[in-house]
Amino acid sequence: MRDGNSTTPDEPADAAGAAGAAGEPGAVHVIVGTDSTRIVLSGEVDADLASELQEATAEAEHLGLPIEVDAHHVTFMDSSGVAFLARLSIRSQHRVRLLRVPPTVRFLLEVTRIGELLDVVDGDDDREFQPVGDTTTD
Repeated sequence: MRDGNSTTPDEPADAAGAAGAAGEPGAVHVIVGTDSTRIVLSGEVDADLASELQEATAEAEHLGLPIEVDAHHVTFMDSSGVAFLARLSIRSQHRVRLLRVPPTVRFLLEVTRIGELLDVVDGDDDREFQPVGDTTTD
């Protein structure tokens, strides 16, 4: 008996893997720049990332620099991600910038109205980001 992930002799393994692949696990990376802190989110931003999101919030808040969140590689976001963005916007001394927002995240921003608390930047960030260090939280 074959399961949904098994390949047949006529089907290449890569095609079956791509079709049956689960969502990409989420990741949070904090990059400290000269003028701002950039938090890069990728994959599924959900309850599994709760502690990493809290650590990123605490680190960004401690640094006191303007915060940018790059959401370009987010494939899914639940209420944990929305709460993270709300927490950042409330705790930051500066208005938080949300960069390269995919449609799924943009929808959540509109429905929850969290987008009103953030500066949503369409397209690529037009400012040059100069990292001075990388703190990865994943």
